Amino acid sequence: MTAVDLPAVPRVLIAEADPWSRDLLKQVLLNVRCDARLDLCADGQQAISLLSEVPYDLAIVDWELPGVDGLNVLRSVRQRKRNPPLPFILMSSRNDSASVREALPLAPTAYLTKPLNMESLTERLQGLLLNAGEEVFCEVPVLAPGMTLSVFLERRREQADGAPLMTDVQVAVKRSLNPNGLDLKLLEEEIKTDPQITAVLIAAANSAAQHYGAPVQTLAQALHRLGTGQSMNLILGLALKRSARLSDPCLADYAERYWGLSLHTAEYARTLARLLDLDQERCYCAGMLHRLGDLALLRCLQEWKQAGGELDEWTEVGDALEAFGAAYGSALRTRWRLPLELRELIASAYQLGGGVYSREALVMNMAAQMARLTEHEGVEELAKSRTARLLKIGLPELMRMRK
Repeated sequence: MTAVDLPAVPRVLIAEADPWSRDLLKQVLLNVRCDARLDLCADGQQAISLLSEVPYDLAIVDWELPGVDGLNVLRSVRQRKRNPPLPFILMSSRNDSASVREALPLAPTAYLTKPLNMESLTERLQGLLLNAGEEVFCEVPVLAPGMTLSVFLERRREQADGAPLMTDVQVAVKRSLNPNGLDLKLLEEEIKTDPQITAVLIAAANSAAQHYGAPVQTLAQALHRLGTGQSMNLILGLALKRSARLSDPCLADYAERYWGLSLHTAEYARTLARLLDLDQERCYCAGMLHRLGDLALLRCLQEWKQAGGELDEWTEVGDALEAFGAAYGSALRTRWRLPLELRELIASAYQLGGGVYSREALVMNMAAQMARLTEHEGVEELAKSRTARLLKIGLPELMRMRK
């Protein structure tokens, strides 16, 4: 089958067990054909059922699916002797010649080894989903009649893609390359101030596909567990999503302010943790993520405007942040399954609950209070606070940190 055989709107199945890899494949494919109809599944038996019921134009299947593996999914497809044969991309972490020879008799359209080469995958998809010289344009979906901003934000809360990117990922990856490939330490330095990238990499490193060892709670740990290829793919994939950057000047200005709060909280938290001989990077990471919900809400407000909604920048943006910001952050941290210990640190940046507090939780609470101070406010009141007393931090230390 060639591209000219495609219907006006192609139907594609993506079968991949890891949710982050599945989402990455979805974004790459929609970047090639934004109008494609996608079905997603996470196990081989469901893939076989869907392939027997739906006349797909392309299947992208991982060999290492639970239950029925991807090779047997391909075998099931070929046994139906469809004419012309269904284009079938088989992905696998197996790059040995024996595995390739095992798959070849079943005639996969492509055999791609993981971590995927994004450029090669894109070229494959263009060849399969686009006619020669064809370009596909998709309009932004419009709002349903009578849709209000509050209803829109409530509905988007459980599906929000997270915060806008505050880092130019293409530049970050380029700067992290050396003659031997991608340098993870350099990459960490380039992306460590971006809340969205940090959260996604930690979530991906803790997914079921990365099921070994203790939970990952810092960016450095996530990069190490994911490796260079998967880390780079996930980062570049974030830039493909709609509203990945804020183009609206007012919303971008709000985002800069909340990002600034995140940066200051993270830096204060790291300094305090170093002073008290605590885990500096975990505290830094918690500070970086504690405004993730507010930033995610701003991204959804841009989607509202792009869909034709009106927005009073003087009142409605602030009201929406106050009403939904915390809920968006909580929903994201839960849906992305960030480690409970990290979520507790993030929560302590806002308030300390009852009971016994860890010293790191006290550090986060103090760091967030310091970050919220205006340039004209001193730290005298903070030095008298219960948090300062419990940490045994005095006015001289706080004044040095403020400088």
